[in-house]
Amino acid sequence: MSMSTSFEPNETTDESRPLRKRVADNPDPARFWLLGTAVLVALEFGRYMGWVYQLVGAVKYVIGLVGLLPSWIGDSVGEATVPIVSYFVSDAITLLLLFGLSVLVTRFTSWSATDRFDVGLSDRIVRFLERAVLTAVLATIAVLLAFTPVGGLVDGAIDGVFNTLSSIPTLTSREVISNQGHRTPGGGWDGTFLGLSPAVAWGIRTLLVYGYALAVIVWTWKGYTIFREHYRQADWTPRDDTLSRFRSHYWGQFGLIVVLMFIVTALWAPAISPTTADQNIASPYEYEVEYLTDDGEVATTTPGQANLNSQSNGQNTISPMSYDDYDRWAPLGTTSSGQNLLTHIAYGAQTSLVIGLLAIGLGGLIAVTMSMLTAYYKGLVDVLTVIASDTIISIPAFLLVMMLSVIFNQGNHPIAEPLNGGLLLGLIFAFVYWPGMWRTIRGPSLQVAEEEWVDAARSYGQSPVNTMRKHMAPYIAGYIMIYGSLLLGGIIISTAALSFLGLGIEGSTPEWGRLVSDGRSFVGTSSWHVATIPGLMIVLVVTAFNALGDGLRDAIDPEADTGGTDDTGTAAAGGGG
Repeated sequence: MSMSTSFEPNETTDESRPLRKRVADNPDPARFWLLGTAVLVALEFGRYMGWVYQLVGAVKYVIGLVGLLPSWIGDSVGEATVPIVSYFVSDAITLLLLFGLSVLVTRFTSWSATDRFDVGLSDRIVRFLERAVLTAVLATIAVLLAFTPVGGLVDGAIDGVFNTLSSIPTLTSREVISNQGHRTPGGGWDGTFLGLSPAVAWGIRTLLVYGYALAVIVWTWKGYTIFREHYRQADWTPRDDTLSRFRSHYWGQFGLIVVLMFIVTALWAPAISPTTADQNIASPYEYEVEYLTDDGEVATTTPGQANLNSQSNGQNTISPMSYDDYDRWAPLGTTSSGQNLLTHIAYGAQTSLVIGLLAIGLGGLIAVTMSMLTAYYKGLVDVLTVIASDTIISIPAFLLVMMLSVIFNQGNHPIAEPLNGGLLLGLIFAFVYWPGMWRTIRGPSLQVAEEEWVDAARSYGQSPVNTMRKHMAPYIAGYIMIYGSLLLGGIIISTAALSFLGLGIEGSTPEWGRLVSDGRSFVGTSSWHVATIPGLMIVLVVTAFNALGDGLRDAIDPEADTGGTDDTGTAAAGGGG
């Protein structure tokens, strides 16, 4: 009996071990998976570094945009009062922003001076002093970066490191498998991968892109199965039933496959495109291409001139699966201006993905935050949020998007510059659609706020922020994921509709809606593909996101459509607010 009693606590302790300890006790499965992951990352390391570099550039842009806020407010106050006041106001706002950043840093870090030193002060005062010191440190760093050569040196070092790392050839890079070359008088090809035709070289590179993406997906799933079999504490979790239901949901699986292909096309657009966006669209006169003339001589021209000579005569363009007169391969044909259509499609997928993710990410963050605040505090917070959401929803969404887009674009606002208005559209969609997302998850949020575990967290003295983050947010995450996937398709088609009307993406940034607009006069001609292929892509991707949303809804909440009366069904039914 004593042996049994001594064994039970040890067994309980083993079940509550942290993941790091469980991996240390059985490291072989984790090492095997990490080794495969390292191989996959090494094959595309340069491309991953390029993505990180783009992310760093986006962070720098956001910091620069936020940095304009203090001076903008200070100048406005100075114009209304005394000019010298603008300096004090801008400095005060800058310090306030830095203090807010220090609050976030200290909130999400576990270190505290009270854990190391006995200073004889209350925890609240110590925490305030910590944040004040951190604000001073951040202010010093900001001054050094903004007003001394240190900023230029740091910026140059970052650019140099990432430019070097991102230039490393990868498995799917154009430098490794080139499809740009010219015919030789003997009938072969020069400049292409292994002397193959551009069509074959492009096909090999494209197959490698999707094959590599498939390997990453399969290996990610392998990592989950290793975790479930060797390191997960519980033999069963609700996630197992969710995955099991999704496996039998073929409509949702179709949506998932198409969405994954859309994301891969967007991320690997430089590899999937027969040529680059800079060479074919943005800066066509800064590059040169070689081709074989009718006289059997190898000549040189610019892509821009080649596009002009290949542009439509009012009826015809280069048809799909064809070469133009300059030995350039066009898998989907060319646009009315002679540019490669697949390049527009691939880079247009990037534009749609950035806009959609920004809109859903920011709008979903606002919706989740407001839903937890209104469910936790209720009262005035809930009333004000209802008024704000009703005010936004009362205006037709498409009309509001058009109005805000025109206002910011015609005002030459700095926020309208990235992606020729793409960033602006993402922010506008987030502003327009967060009330709908908030209403969808309001019911589940109100329900979970009344659960016993939330009351227990309050009684144990957990702060409201920790209670909402640990005990409420995981419950409503599934609902926002379902609604977000359904809404992504609507954002893509709205972006295309705005570009079709000439109010969305402008300039040289590829976008599917503008392709449909530019090619609509060719629908009844032999160049039907100019508008038809982008239109079919829009329909396919929007349908796929809707299918994925249906699959996620049925997998996460199987009672959502049947009017079930259990807790989950009630939460879903109340989600409309």
